[in-house]
Amino acid sequence: MKRLAILPIALLLATAATTQQPTSSPLPAANRQNSTGWQGQPAAVQVSFASGSQRYAQDTPPTIEVSNQWSAAGWKGEKVHTQLLIWSTTPVTDIRVETSDLVSQPGSRISRKAVTTGFFQYVMTDEFRNGCGYRKPADFDSSLVADLIRTDLHTTNLPAQSVQPIWVTIAIPASAKAGRYKGKITVVAGQRHTLQIDLNVVNRTLPAHSEWTYQLDLWQHPAAIARVHQLPLWSDAHFAAMKKYYTMLASAGQKNITASIVNEPWGHQTFDDYPSLIQWTKKRDGQWQFDYSLFDKYISFVRSCGITGDINCYSMVPWKIAFTYFDESLGKDTVFTQAIGSDAYNAFWRPMLTDFTRHLKARGWFQQTTIAMDERPLPAMQAVIKLLKSVDPGWKIALAGNYHSEIEADIDNYCIASGQQFPPEVLATRKKRGQVSTWYTCCSEKYPNGFTFSPPDEHVWMGWYTAATGMDGYLRWAYNSWPQRPMTDSRFTAWPAGDTYQVYPGPLSSIRFEKLVEGIQDYEKIQLLRKTYHQTGQTTQANELEAALRTFTIDKLSTTPAALQVAPLKALLNR
Repeated sequence: MKRLAILPIALLLATAATTQQPTSSPLPAANRQNSTGWQGQPAAVQVSFASGSQRYAQDTPPTIEVSNQWSAAGWKGEKVHTQLLIWSTTPVTDIRVETSDLVSQPGSRISRKAVTTGFFQYVMTDEFRNGCGYRKPADFDSSLVADLIRTDLHTTNLPAQSVQPIWVTIAIPASAKAGRYKGKITVVAGQRHTLQIDLNVVNRTLPAHSEWTYQLDLWQHPAAIARVHQLPLWSDAHFAAMKKYYTMLASAGQKNITASIVNEPWGHQTFDDYPSLIQWTKKRDGQWQFDYSLFDKYISFVRSCGITGDINCYSMVPWKIAFTYFDESLGKDTVFTQAIGSDAYNAFWRPMLTDFTRHLKARGWFQQTTIAMDERPLPAMQAVIKLLKSVDPGWKIALAGNYHSEIEADIDNYCIASGQQFPPEVLATRKKRGQVSTWYTCCSEKYPNGFTFSPPDEHVWMGWYTAATGMDGYLRWAYNSWPQRPMTDSRFTAWPAGDTYQVYPGPLSSIRFEKLVEGIQDYEKIQLLRKTYHQTGQTTQANELEAALRTFTIDKLSTTPAALQVAPLKALLNR
């Protein structure tokens, strides 16, 4: 999902494969640069609720109004969240957080287990500057930013003149009774600091994530998980480790499986390898043999984790036209490099597509499988579509890239860049056909985006924008394509920091991922309210909601931050 084809491949490759295990050691301290801001601060430890839409610096005291109460509203089945801040001029050790049950006036109860907390860990980030393009770290303004949420830590220490943010989440049970609930959070930091929670559970229910309609597509990277956990690729231990990540992704509403059917479908633009799930062999007699055993195991595994949508197979048009196969007559791996659409290319791919079609139909997966392409030019797409349809007219095709009216009807899952839009009549026709229409961001867009320096609510904003435009969802190129040291440094070669991943080894979440889910929840709530208002004839409420959605345009983000656009409209969903 990168516009970097003109860069030398050598610039995109890492020079070592150093392992990076998740750690439960104390959180790293700030590289102290700002001590003047602490003059005049009270000597005592300070604790306060703070906005869940802002990143707070580690070495600067927050300029907020101290508050010991958090008021929130949400539907049954929804997750709501905020931040707590602890800051002190003197060191504090063994900080921990305790939660209580939430109790309503009639005596209904939400268990304390529904309230979870996590200490923020700071990671290195940089800046957008020109977006895509190879970057030397020394040329960019780098800083520490609160992004990684350490739910695996029970205690932490706070150095002098430092800030420690804490992420607080309430997962409202679907079975909860509507009403107002009260509860407490106690921060033990030198002494006990008790803060109050006031939660209004709205008498509406958000469906389970498996029933969400939002088409979320974050591309998965299996080899990166093997590397950070120091596990042999495709071993039983590797699959066991992947299960936690894919279950976490499924809980965000992920629909599609990222499946590589050739080696390095993106020209090795990631730190880790991206090997094929299918082994290609050219026999001595010139016939082809395809081993689907790993493909079958992997697809079955991912589906068992709750990701059961399309199997997107990358790719017949990779970033570098170089298809590796084993040639028995030569006794070694060989690379096919002929041009897309040439007679040689078609002769190379036709036996595979014919056999792959047979295999997928035997497994019952053909109707859920697409041949997927990423930002490929129109002539290449036309050539591939023609070849696929000649093998079997039932082949489905996915494309993330520019909008081309010439091939629109042939693209079953069409994801366009954020700067483009489907013509309204085309979008309506695609819905009638049952085709998926989504949008994506990558290194090209300063906003909205999901870099480690991006304003967190831009991910929430994306859910509202998707609903406003009538599209079905959002795609991002990397769920977990980690750089060498993701737990401490989110920068990597050619892209703004954090572009290659949304979650951390563990798996551990980030403020970006949590906000992405919040935006998806809002999208689902908007769709349900639209349906309800239509069925019940509540035209005033419907018109008010649609008027609010019309304000969501990408250009507006240049003058009005996402948080200021979203926050005033939350009440429309919770009344």
